[in-house]
Amino acid sequence: MNNTIFTFNDNAPKYKQIYEKFKSYIEQGDILANEQLPSIRQLADSLHVSRNTTLLAYEQLVAEGYIRGEGRKGYFANELEPRLFQEPLISYDKKQTESKPPVINFRADAVDQTHFPLKIWRKIANQVLTLQDSFRYGEPFGEECLREQISTYLFQSRGVKTNANAIIIGSSTQQMLVYLGHILKDEFQSIIVEDPGYDGAREAFHFHRFMFETLPVYETGAELSQLEQMKSRLIYVTPSHQSPIGVSMSIQQRQMIIHWVNKMRGYIIEDDYDSEFRYTQKPFPALASIDSARVIYLGNFSKSFLPGIRLSYMVLPQPLLNRYKNQFLHFEATTSLLSQLTMAKFMEEGEWSRHIKRMRLVYKRKMQHLVSALKEQFDQNISIIGEQSGLYVLVKVHLKHSEEWLIQQASLHGVTVYPTSLYFIKNNTDGPMVKLGFSNLSSHEIDVGVKLLKNAWFKE
Repeated sequence: MNNTIFTFNDNAPKYKQIYEKFKSYIEQGDILANEQLPSIRQLADSLHVSRNTTLLAYEQLVAEGYIRGEGRKGYFANELEPRLFQEPLISYDKKQTESKPPVINFRADAVDQTHFPLKIWRKIANQVLTLQDSFRYGEPFGEECLREQISTYLFQSRGVKTNANAIIIGSSTQQMLVYLGHILKDEFQSIIVEDPGYDGAREAFHFHRFMFETLPVYETGAELSQLEQMKSRLIYVTPSHQSPIGVSMSIQQRQMIIHWVNKMRGYIIEDDYDSEFRYTQKPFPALASIDSARVIYLGNFSKSFLPGIRLSYMVLPQPLLNRYKNQFLHFEATTSLLSQLTMAKFMEEGEWSRHIKRMRLVYKRKMQHLVSALKEQFDQNISIIGEQSGLYVLVKVHLKHSEEWLIQQASLHGVTVYPTSLYFIKNNTDGPMVKLGFSNLSSHEIDVGVKLLKNAWFKE
């Protein structure tokens, strides 16, 4: 199905009307099994609604098994049992349909759209488009104006002393790890990764066939004492907000890992992916602020600003910087020139600092609201992990059911929650655990979602 168009009425939310229409198409055979549906953007443009509206409709269809998502390919219709739909559609119980629970998506890869500085960003972007600099290819390692702003920001907020020339701009942390792996693989054949840890980083290292050694991480922190028994001289860590456990390295642990890397004459890859959002105390200084000679520092604007902007950065020690620039000098920039120039101006005018201060307060309130709602509904039936920082919490459910069951039951009640099993290698958790993001949810949506989860997991 290439596209469709129809009129809306005022009796129900638009996402529900889209959901009903596509459900009808599939049940009546107007959309065949395995047929591709219009993309979220294409359908939104056709119906003159927001992409969130079409996304909500599609996610409800996915939750009920009518369609499936296949990554970047899009959405496809599932095959249904014909006998379920032999009765005429007119016999469908309209009241029953309208009483279906709303879709609440506890995703962690979104931002609060209501507080996004859209007008300011658009104004600066329009100014940038008038500059002659906008009408050219970008510098291979990033625009100097943005690298200078990042250098200033890192010193003020993370204690990292560096200059603009040591900073590399890229499109994502994973992309930068792929490039970085290319210049490290000749000297290092293996790498230590956190367990559990960011699966996207492991995929990047696996791409270059690095062998893995695993560092266990618990709610109390990483077992750094095990480093002495390991052979690898390269380690990837998320010390400010461990992904996914959420624990932060203490200053003693930071000194211990710096001592280890100097002794081994290796490198620490420090992924500082969302250090801006710490709610109980000020953020810890970065590892790179303690010893920049042995730390490769990674940061991005995805969690703190906008995932779609595709802007990340990396600070390289001098020996690696020379090697990196020699290797990739003739490669084109991997991120938008316009995004770089706009972000540089955004930071220069102080809007970035104002945005971070505002969002830290917004997300702190949302975190507190989510934790309060979970405790009120579940009491001692769950454990909450990682409420001190970040844009999500982990919820360990005290039931003799699998992670898959928790996700499936939530989906049947109109709620999307996320697995944590993909982060684990050997260090498996002692009970089922799911991930709940809150950044793009209102207080009301959080309340509704948590109540639906209670009904899904603890039916009376």
